[in-house]
Amino acid sequence: MAFLFQGLLATTLTILTQIGGLCWLAALPFRHRISVFLGLYVAASLATVWIAPLTGRMLVGCGNDGPLRSASWVYCALNRSYATPEMVAVLDALAIEMDTRFPGTVTLSLDASFPFFDGFPLIPHLSHSDGRQADLASYYNSPDGYAPGLLRSPLGYFAFQRGPTDCPPRHLTLRWDLAWLQPLSPDHNLDGPRMIAALNILAADPRIDRVFVEPHIQESLGVSAPKLRFQGCRAARHDDHMHLQL
Repeated sequence: MAFLFQGLLATTLTILTQIGGLCWLAALPFRHRISVFLGLYVAASLATVWIAPLTGRMLVGCGNDGPLRSASWVYCALNRSYATPEMVAVLDALAIEMDTRFPGTVTLSLDASFPFFDGFPLIPHLSHSDGRQADLASYYNSPDGYAPGLLRSPLGYFAFQRGPTDCPPRHLTLRWDLAWLQPLSPDHNLDGPRMIAALNILAADPRIDRVFVEPHIQESLGVSAPKLRFQGCRAARHDDHMHLQL
């Protein structure tokens, strides 16, 4: 049972962080294994910042006070903020352009990919396995207008905008409505001008293949383009964030 528990824990850490499982296995021979694990994990994560670019991935938004920032330290701590240099360039260009058009605007990155190995899943996403996809938080208004860094949930996900859906109820799907969670989210409205600008900038970028955003968001903003698409009824809702891929 102890062997199974340790294996399950290592597997869970691998699923969450990619490198955490190896750090836990390396810490098992030590008496104070939790302290050793934490030390190894921090060291390995710092080393990853320097090693990942050698394999084609770069850290996005972490430790940055510019116009592009990670929405939460959680994404950085769990090594979920890595992307290819081309995707990083797209995100940087978007953030700079948004700050130019709307001074003081902060673009917040969410999940990107793990630092190593194409095809390694980033659960619960159906993609995000090769550094060529990234999620961005929506831009929101407070009662006093746009507020840099404002989110409707601590991680930027699962606080959905009200709107219709054509998707029928399904049992096997990642399209969670999470109705029980919605009353806990502040009722911030989308910042229309910033959302429209961001979607148009992304849709016009030749490096971008598609942007997933819920149809009712597009309709309410009055924006459309061939690259702005519905992700389908079996994938997660995209009225809490924007998904883009090369």
